[in-house]
Amino acid sequence: MRRVSIVGIGSTQFRPETPEKNFKELMYEAASRAYIDAGIDPRKDLDCVITSSEDLWEGVAIFDEYVPDQLGGVLKPVFTVGGDGLHGIIHGYMLIKTGYFDLVAVEAHSKASEIEDIDKVYRFALDPIYIRPVVDQPHGLAALEMMNTMRLFDITYDILDMTIMKNHLNALEWGSTYARIFDYENIEASEYIAQPLREVDISPHTDGAIVTVLASEEKARELTDDPIWIDGVGWATQSGRYERMLHNPPVALNTAANKAYEMAGIENPFKELDFAEVDDRYSFREPASLSMLRLDGGNLMEMVSEGVYTLDGELPVNTGGGFLGNGYPLEAGGLMKLLHAVKQLRGEAGSNQLDDPEKALVSTRREIPSSSYAVVILSR
Repeated sequence: MRRVSIVGIGSTQFRPETPEKNFKELMYEAASRAYIDAGIDPRKDLDCVITSSEDLWEGVAIFDEYVPDQLGGVLKPVFTVGGDGLHGIIHGYMLIKTGYFDLVAVEAHSKASEIEDIDKVYRFALDPIYIRPVVDQPHGLAALEMMNTMRLFDITYDILDMTIMKNHLNALEWGSTYARIFDYENIEASEYIAQPLREVDISPHTDGAIVTVLASEEKARELTDDPIWIDGVGWATQSGRYERMLHNPPVALNTAANKAYEMAGIENPFKELDFAEVDDRYSFREPASLSMLRLDGGNLMEMVSEGVYTLDGELPVNTGGGFLGNGYPLEAGGLMKLLHAVKQLRGEAGSNQLDDPEKALVSTRREIPSSSYAVVILSR
């Protein structure tokens, strides 16, 4: 079977606000860096452009009509994946697998700071009869999810507090504008948004853009000596009804992971992976994800307490600080995770660099009210 690799990736800096640039300028900056990284001329070399975006975030319908110019996609196939950027990566992967495409660019971005009332957009996505009338803001739903998740996986506040401190510390090394040095006293002082959810458990929104260049094996060999290979992919959606999800574990994540593991030939992910980048939009999502990804070693509290998931641990998790430390960039969330993973595998992670990593997992979930998960296995 034809192999697919990542040969280029570029991003803007992620910041709470970017008033000096519009979305096209953010996309252009990320694309320029990605194409330079890949060593390609998009006008001549690209076969297709994918943008992962949501019309409601953009404030305009059929958003992919507004992306060809700044991405070098004029007179080329351009389309939107209405989901997270990691879903866009999987679409690009499948296009190249067909044999009809050699180079595909995948873009995702966030201009969350320009959305006048982002909670209203989240509410608009909810069931208009049963859910929307009783939900004032989306963090209330997350609080219900948190309550159930803590019960199902035996997650304590100690686990959450250590996760928060770890991710912020990793993001501080990465250079994030959101990162802070936390201690237990800081965390305990955090206000409750909706019990049991505290302000410190929530990843704030951020602005930025990322572009990734995917290539067939033949094209990758022409462009670089060190491609990052996509060994396996998986995706699954649990339910379109949020109230059903609240009472069950995220089995769709497990389904997606098992598909990716099977493709990559992984039988024992905890032993075979060198690190993982997983969903932490809310603090409780990270430990829950680790359990569903079979990365918890059977005793989550023990693993967290012993520092297994820190940069110096046996299986580092969210090495770049995740969403908690960097902010949540809407549909670019999965590509932010991918960026951190690619930098690690290339040996470009600076002071966060792990010791010679070879294989990584990247996973993400599209945000409330969706339960759409994606998992990608990378290697070098």
